[in-house]
Amino acid sequence: MKKYIIFSVFTLVFLQSFSQEKFKGMIMDKNNPKDNLGVFGANVYWLNTSVGATTNEKGWFEIPYKSSYKKLVVSFIGFKTDTIAIDNLKPLHHFLTEESILDEVTISAKKKATSKSYLQTQNVFIVNSDELLKAACCNLAESFETNPSIDVNFSDALTGTRQIQMLGLKSPYLLIAQENIPMVRGASQVYGLTFTPGSWVESIQITKGTGSVVNGFESISGQINAELVKPLTDDKLFVNGYGNRNGRLELNTHFNHKLNNKWQTGLYIHGNYRREKFDNNNDTFLDTPLANQINIMNRWQYANNETGWVSFLTLRYMNDEKQTGQLDFNPNTDRGTTNVWGSEINTQRFDGTLKLGYVFPEMPFQTLGFQLAYNNHDQESYFGLRDYNIQQESVYSNVIFNSIIGDTRHKFKTGLSLTYDLYKELVVNTNYDRKEHSVGTFFEYAYDNADDFSLTAGVRLDNHNLIGTFVTPRLHLRYVPWEKGVFRTSVGKGTRSANIFAENQQLFASSRAINIIPSNGAIYGLNPESAWNYGVSYLQGFKIFDKKGDITLDFYQTNFTNQVVVDWETPEEISFYNLEGKSIANSFQVEVNYEPIQHLNIRTAYKYFDVSTDYVSGNLSKPLQPKNRFFTNVSYETNEKENKAQWKFDVTYNFIGAQRLPNTNGVLSGFSEAYNLLNSQVTKVFSDKFEIYIGAENITNYKQENPVLGSEDPFGVNFDSTIIYGPIFGSSFYAGFRFKIK
Repeated sequence: MKKYIIFSVFTLVFLQSFSQEKFKGMIMDKNNPKDNLGVFGANVYWLNTSVGATTNEKGWFEIPYKSSYKKLVVSFIGFKTDTIAIDNLKPLHHFLTEESILDEVTISAKKKATSKSYLQTQNVFIVNSDELLKAACCNLAESFETNPSIDVNFSDALTGTRQIQMLGLKSPYLLIAQENIPMVRGASQVYGLTFTPGSWVESIQITKGTGSVVNGFESISGQINAELVKPLTDDKLFVNGYGNRNGRLELNTHFNHKLNNKWQTGLYIHGNYRREKFDNNNDTFLDTPLANQINIMNRWQYANNETGWVSFLTLRYMNDEKQTGQLDFNPNTDRGTTNVWGSEINTQRFDGTLKLGYVFPEMPFQTLGFQLAYNNHDQESYFGLRDYNIQQESVYSNVIFNSIIGDTRHKFKTGLSLTYDLYKELVVNTNYDRKEHSVGTFFEYAYDNADDFSLTAGVRLDNHNLIGTFVTPRLHLRYVPWEKGVFRTSVGKGTRSANIFAENQQLFASSRAINIIPSNGAIYGLNPESAWNYGVSYLQGFKIFDKKGDITLDFYQTNFTNQVVVDWETPEEISFYNLEGKSIANSFQVEVNYEPIQHLNIRTAYKYFDVSTDYVSGNLSKPLQPKNRFFTNVSYETNEKENKAQWKFDVTYNFIGAQRLPNTNGVLSGFSEAYNLLNSQVTKVFSDKFEIYIGAENITNYKQENPVLGSEDPFGVNFDSTIIYGPIFGSSFYAGFRFKIK
């Protein structure tokens, strides 16, 4: 009986402790509204007890509760200690107040060049400026060379333009934005990434799968957002000079000035120039185009912490000129003739963006934002005897309201979007002019229990004058089963109108006949594209020999419900028609990051793609798409002096597998050969003001044989420069310097 009583008492105590009530809350710093306001590492305890807790990375805490506990004490270094009366279990949201007088404490930490978050719901990969400096990042298109999530390919044999792909799909299926405003779209789809100099980019956020509904309905396979340098945080003066073996010279200058406590401004000037002619493969065609670009941007930044208003105004003008074709081509005498084949692509572009934000002083988790963008893109070009001109005038506007439902675990965004696009397009002798405009509203809910689960669910309703009214749903889930382990999954839909000529301009550098098979649609006689994207990803952090690393596995599938098929399968012809059947892109990637010794970082990845489409001729895998790719990047920095690394070494290796080639009537075999690429760069940092760098691209000197088909008769029916699966120029060496005054 005695044993039974003891056991019963023990059981009651155990059950009581197991079912003990918990009190939750969030400790925040209103002066640091970034990163969800949370203060990490604050101490929380009940007054006159030893019962306490510490806030996590997001500022949340959970502490045992009894009705006898009446006062909660919150303390954190640098802030006043607060004692708060508690009389119920409603979650607490408390803002700390800074101490008026503090001794200065300096904490130094080196920011990682790339990072993956364990806390974000979406699968986001962040690339900062240090990573961009690892390679010859002359423009945004070239800034992904050391990133395994993005594939960089050449679009044709003549223009030297690099096209990016993600999840086995080309850039038109990505939403490419600058500071969350869609920017590379429509007329700028092919060359737009080359219009943003690399030195202007502060960081890049890469989101796999469908992104947020806040940014629009066009994203299908992912989103890329480039954050530009800010006048407040950029160097007062920055100068970057660059030159390479194929005759390319560049100069970038930044001038930033603080006008007063609220206003800062910056002037950014970029120029590149190339007039040397190269024909290393002796096919009479330039290996790289002659080029000239001037790019000027002026930014104004305003911040008033007292009123809660912040704003950015950005104005930019760019003039870009390219000449390509045969070595002896002279545009003054040969344009419009069959004497010599040549091409000129001249683009002028003006951009203006305005961003306004208001943070409610008493509720820093509640904000109101306004985005307004205008651009005028004017491209005049010809390819041999074919003219192609496109002018696009665009207006984009977005109003976003952020707040919470009950407490900061439940957040939402809602707003209204407006878009307007006027296209004036001349294709050879035919005009394809049109107007597109849409109005849409969106709502996005985010839940985060601050521990192991979060979700983001969003929906858009848009009315488009040519597409009609349609709904865009998207869902992202995150689950943490154990420490440093994160499962993510996503599903969502995207819709877009295909700009078939602007997105496939390489077709003009061939003799292929253009064939549009209409479907009674409103855009070139074709229906809009729509697709569902499904994805699952797992990130696991680990330690080996007390050194940190992580491994990521992800699988994504894009399933088109409708697609504008670009059919290169018939020699001497290119056809555009709507999908009848299936078009599916499967992408699998495994990536490992590890730091075996201090300052030595290794990033390696394997990717497998299975992309197939039902063409008129049957189901075929996507042409010029390798099924297998392997990537490795190794970077090392010598010991730091005064927080500045003296030497930096970077090596990037790529293996590109065999690619299916479209039908060429036997001129080329069915598949390309696999090949290897090796790039490297060495940087010497002399001080915090000056550094120099040298590097090499394509050290293995791999070159595609016969990149221009029918080069001996460029006005004949067999001329084709579009079947490109590898580099054309061969090895390229470069050098440059950076000078800055902070």
